[in-house]
Amino acid sequence: MSQVFDRRVVLKASGVAAAGLAVGGAVATASSVWAEPNDPVFTHGVASGDPLPDAVLLWTRVTPTPESTPGSGQGPTVEVTWEIATDAAFANIVGSGTVTTGPDRDHTVKADATGLAPATAYHYRFRLADAVSAVGATRTAPAADAAISRLRFGVVSCSNLPQGHFAAYRYLAERGDLDAVLHLGDYVYEGGGGGVRPHVPAHEILTLADYRQRHAQYKTDENLQRLHAVVPVIATWDDHEVANDAWSDGAENHQPDTEGDYAARKAAGHQAYFEWMPVRSEADRIYRRLRFGLLAELNMLDLRSYRSEQADPFDGDVDDPNRTITGPEQLAWLQDGLVGSGAQWKLVGNSVMVAPVLVPPLPSDLLGPLLELLGLPRDGGVVNPDQWDGYAADRRKLLNTLVDNGIRDTVFLTGDIHSSWACDVPRDAGTYPLSPSVAVEFVATSVTSDNIDDIAGVPPRTIGPVIEGALTALNRHIKWVEVDSHGACVLDVTPAAAQMDWFFLANKEDAASALSHARSYRVRAGTQKVQRVGSPVAMDGA
Repeated sequence: MSQVFDRRVVLKASGVAAAGLAVGGAVATASSVWAEPNDPVFTHGVASGDPLPDAVLLWTRVTPTPESTPGSGQGPTVEVTWEIATDAAFANIVGSGTVTTGPDRDHTVKADATGLAPATAYHYRFRLADAVSAVGATRTAPAADAAISRLRFGVVSCSNLPQGHFAAYRYLAERGDLDAVLHLGDYVYEGGGGGVRPHVPAHEILTLADYRQRHAQYKTDENLQRLHAVVPVIATWDDHEVANDAWSDGAENHQPDTEGDYAARKAAGHQAYFEWMPVRSEADRIYRRLRFGLLAELNMLDLRSYRSEQADPFDGDVDDPNRTITGPEQLAWLQDGLVGSGAQWKLVGNSVMVAPVLVPPLPSDLLGPLLELLGLPRDGGVVNPDQWDGYAADRRKLLNTLVDNGIRDTVFLTGDIHSSWACDVPRDAGTYPLSPSVAVEFVATSVTSDNIDDIAGVPPRTIGPVIEGALTALNRHIKWVEVDSHGACVLDVTPAAAQMDWFFLANKEDAASALSHARSYRVRAGTQKVQRVGSPVAMDGA
């Protein structure tokens, strides 16, 4: 593995590698160095998330004794101290507290640091006895009534550890110009088996202990630790945090006869997620809203917990008004939030595509990989029933809300599909462009999860361009799609426009892989239409 940062120290605690990140300024930058923590107690790093104008959620996990390994249910109950300061030397500590943790919460620690100033950079750390964690950097959101000129978010999804290295996370961590990173789902994967890096446990995960171990494995990734340590993360789940193509009462790859009760599995996956992720929640509810001044409001959705079972792609009724992707309560919450928002840009963190996508007729050697990417059977289907296409009544209600209330500047930010898309979202795709676009959608590609060239076993850009051309020809509102590459995105939001920049990896199997700019699209304020831009927004904000 190539050394990326100035120095890296690997410690061993119960056979698990540990690394910590020290940051030395108001904003963490590429000059930050890996530093040795005082003790391997903090093997899994530090993280922050869900920034508010006066608070931010802090996270870590402690290993107080050798037997206190993730998922073991072993080890003592301990008190962990947290501190947050305006400087990396902690000369000006503005908040502190203690959190009791133990085997019942897998020795994870979550602390809501409150009483903070808006739009302010902070540093934080944890202590357990004489052990001190790495120092993390975070930032609060602007005040709700603040007139701000710019926001910048990293946007990622679909990080399958056996299918590659998380160099895309390293790229975002090194930028030093992000207000937060949005993770739109599939942060961990439930499958077993090997690959570039075999999963732990090696089998498909089913129990609470399994899910805890899987989250722990991901949290020891060097690039993921570095990202969490330098910028707050705002995350939601998709399906693989529990099981593939999950719905409210089951999943495509869950077999009750051999894998037990799905409700128990779902509860285990959700519990481990809430323990191991820096997210706020109310009981089992993860959908939530975060405000960033007068410029933007972010609605993070949960499109798995309340949805109806996916329709059959051949004869299922995707337009049945009794079927739902959001559940009625969440849809009403989203509609009310969009109507009542006082922010200019309405951002929707959306785990599956909302723009309609008709599957084009293609030769079998091209259609097969496309259907697999879309999660459709090899014998076909014209729409993907796992996306909003499979729940057309809910989508119609949502888009009608935008039209009927004159809501402009709505941007759907989407993951799930392991490919890159820039789309207008028309009220009626069949008559577009006569039927106007009422929103736009930017889809982030996968960090590592397989896409067309991986599925087909061919070199990149071998069959992808043919598939992309067929998709855009049949779906005129899709302005760009790229089905081969992996990487990360950056969303830049100003009063004038919202722009998404895609950055693609050279090689997902290389932990030190470079990323390069691939494409940029923006939507100008008030237009509800995407347009291509020649270059990414400069990192200095120019």
